[in-house]
Amino acid sequence: MNHGLDPAVLIGIVVMLVTAKLGGELFERMGQSAVLGELVAGVLLGNLVIFGFTRVEPLKTNETIAALAELGVIILLFEVGLESDLRQMIEVGWSALLVALLGVIAPFLLGWGVSAYFLPEEATLAHVFIGATLCATSVGITARVFKDLGKLATREARIILGAAVIDDVLGLLILAIVAGAIHAASTGGTLSMLEIGLISAKSIVFLVAAIAIGLLLVPRLLRGAGRLESRGVLLTLAISFCLFLAWASAKVGLAPIVGAFAAGLILDEVHYKPKDGRNERDLHDLLQPVSTVLVPIFFVLMGLKVDLRLFTRVDILGLAVTLTVAAIIGKQICSLGVVERRVNRLAIGLGMIPRGEVGLIFAGIGATLMLPSASGVIEPVIGPATFGAVVIMVIITTMITPPALKWSLERKRTNKREE
Repeated sequence: MNHGLDPAVLIGIVVMLVTAKLGGELFERMGQSAVLGELVAGVLLGNLVIFGFTRVEPLKTNETIAALAELGVIILLFEVGLESDLRQMIEVGWSALLVALLGVIAPFLLGWGVSAYFLPEEATLAHVFIGATLCATSVGITARVFKDLGKLATREARIILGAAVIDDVLGLLILAIVAGAIHAASTGGTLSMLEIGLISAKSIVFLVAAIAIGLLLVPRLLRGAGRLESRGVLLTLAISFCLFLAWASAKVGLAPIVGAFAAGLILDEVHYKPKDGRNERDLHDLLQPVSTVLVPIFFVLMGLKVDLRLFTRVDILGLAVTLTVAAIIGKQICSLGVVERRVNRLAIGLGMIPRGEVGLIFAGIGATLMLPSASGVIEPVIGPATFGAVVIMVIITTMITPPALKWSLERKRTNKREE
């Protein structure tokens, strides 16, 4: 009797969740980000085929798991928006803006150049997309380091956090433009400068309008959820709003994660006060159980798609190492944008290095976008080998940031004592 859902999918999700949590716990005990553990767990699962174990292979292409992973990405960007603060961006002003601009332009051009050198047979749009994967900054990892050191209130931390938010917005804008160009190319057309301008304007108008209208109306409506009797009203309405903006974003031709990010920015200060007078609960706290289950599925699935056998190829290792160097140098250039004095520019450059989950999201989207090759065959924009190289870049940039940033901050403090 067929019950609709393949039991193999159910046990597959069990294995993905358990290995994700074990990997995350192990890496956190090692002083690293849990997301790295989840990614490595996926890589290990996905490469069991090397030892003759093939039962994991169907999970890589299963539509149900892919849908859960996409929901996980949407929830993740919603969380990133909730953790971001528009006021911080405004307070640090020009420094954050210039750091963000340089932190997008330099890695983008360097990534494009590296891809063009190592993958000359690929289409130009593929090189552009790889450049785009180097743009964004994973602010969560850097924020965790500042928090652990008790330095979240420092000028350096506020500049990095503000610039990282602008980075994400600019990165999502580039993603929207490149995805639009790839879609046009896949149907035999091209994207004109006018159309690029329209996509850019549409992205900006959508974000500004969604945030402006949302800030005026939505928080007031959701704060009234405390007067309702049903349990979990605030969380349900918040996720519904997130999914609505993700849908609206997709309808206007943008990535759904743009709408999810905007929803998080709008709801970043929403609290819930139950009728019985218990303490207020932050929306981020209420969302935690949902993200704890859905988000790891995305990272494990990304890991599953990494074929370690490809890394026996010298050209792929060369691409991975050079991409990593370009990613690090690109973010060091952004520290030149700091216009204030007596600010630790080295710490800002190091704090902008990690690509984390944002780089994986971009690479994951690239693996789903299709583009005609020179021979006319339809292939993913980011193929398995290139995807593996990008994952190596993400892992290295994410792992080196916490110790490097901690060293930079403590070095600055030592120099001040000596002075």
